[in-house]
Amino acid sequence: MRALVVFESLWGNTEQVARAVAAGLGESAEVEVVDVREAPALPDGVDLVVAGGPTHAFSMTRASTRADAVKQGAPHGTGEPGLREWLEAQPRTGHHRIATFDTRVTKVHRLPGSAARSAARSARKHGYAVATEPTSFYVDDTAGPLADGELERATAWGRELARL
Repeated sequence: MRALVVFESLWGNTEQVARAVAAGLGESAEVEVVDVREAPALPDGVDLVVAGGPTHAFSMTRASTRADAVKQGAPHGTGEPGLREWLEAQPRTGHHRIATFDTRVTKVHRLPGSAARSAARSARKHGYAVATEPTSFYVDDTAGPLADGELERATAWGRELARL
């Protein structure tokens, strides 16, 4: 199996999760991990796309929420595209499977809205088959760090994705 993990990360937390997911996938698959700002259009031969980004304002980031993150000190917050724009730019396809994840602050565990669910909806509109339910990973505060055990959970999720 060949997988492409695409992530958007403003504070570095989502990138850590993406790399942990890739480590789990990589135990039984060929995996490439790419920042969304450098991600190509989907190449042929990719069996699974894993896409993740932070939840901002109950959804995927927008230019305005990325700008707000930069004002708050996000070290990786500049640049386009974000995950939303990357997904929208992908060609309509019927042969790629996708799994989506997000990072969110622990204190908003139960609030509605999720970048992962929004990304899955966008991917479905582009003809992707959603491989599994969108998944959230938690950070203790906006800038992080990741909550205890989240990197291990991300690696385990990557292993599960490889078995799908």
